[in-house]
Amino acid sequence: MSRTRTGAGALAAIGTAVLLSGANASAAQAEQVLPADLPLPATQLQNTDAAQAVGGTTSGLGYAIAPVKELRLDPWAGSSADFLNNGVAVAPDNGMPPVATSAVTGPLSNGGGAKDLPVAGALLSTLPL
Repeated sequence: MSRTRTGAGALAAIGTAVLLSGANASAAQAEQVLPADLPLPATQLQNTDAAQAVGGTTSGLGYAIAPVKELRLDPWAGSSADFLNNGVAVAPDNGMPPVATSAVTGPLSNGGGAKDLPVAGALLSTLPL
């Protein structure tokens, strides 16, 4: 069986040779252009400044948390469709004061956010901003 060469195969071989010789020439030229006074790249990681990292984290965290603290949790606050403005109170028979849900739902039905809730508001006040 005889093998025949086509013009397309020879053209591909010539194109590859031209591309590879151009890549070698540009790499050799890049080596010549670099100044000799540049420092070599460091092969070790630099030490982390913990105070700067914590400071950046806390300042960024404050701006990320502030909208969450102010976010209005009840979209129907102040409207006739607000179901949180209905309260339930229980008066125990043993003389204890009545217990009502309005202490929890009141701040929300007035349009408040998480910072206005009794327990969660005290916890959120410890966060920055």
